[in-house]
Amino acid sequence: MSYNKARAEKEWLAWKTAEETKLRELGVEEETIQRLHTYDWMEFNRERRYLQRWAEWPAKQEPEFSEGITLPLNNRHALLNEINDESLLKTLMHEDALTVDLILWKALGYSTEQICRYFHLSKYAYYNRIRRLKEKIKNFL
Repeated sequence: MSYNKARAEKEWLAWKTAEETKLRELGVEEETIQRLHTYDWMEFNRERRYLQRWAEWPAKQEPEFSEGITLPLNNRHALLNEINDESLLKTLMHEDALTVDLILWKALGYSTEQICRYFHLSKYAYYNRIRRLKEKIKNFL
């Protein structure tokens, strides 16, 4: 489920209004209430940014989502054997070995920087290969 920013803000405002009402009843100075409001708003925004990014990655948020997913891939042939879509498989079979290795390493969780360093590629060359492969895949699908 995605993070609903509007609902979270509405809930925060309701909570904050109730808190400020209690503080005013207890005789807390208005300047202190305002400073507390500003601080709480900054904290709310920081938490909201975090939760918004967190909600985009359900596999990291919910372990049961990713329990069934395993990547027993250790080489490009294992990667190609796992592909069920014939048109995608055909596209990747005609692709050069380096591009398939780049995809394999990305699937295994390596960062772009690590991949480029290992294969002695610039980021431009890496992204160019991926872009060309995406275009080929779009043509077949």
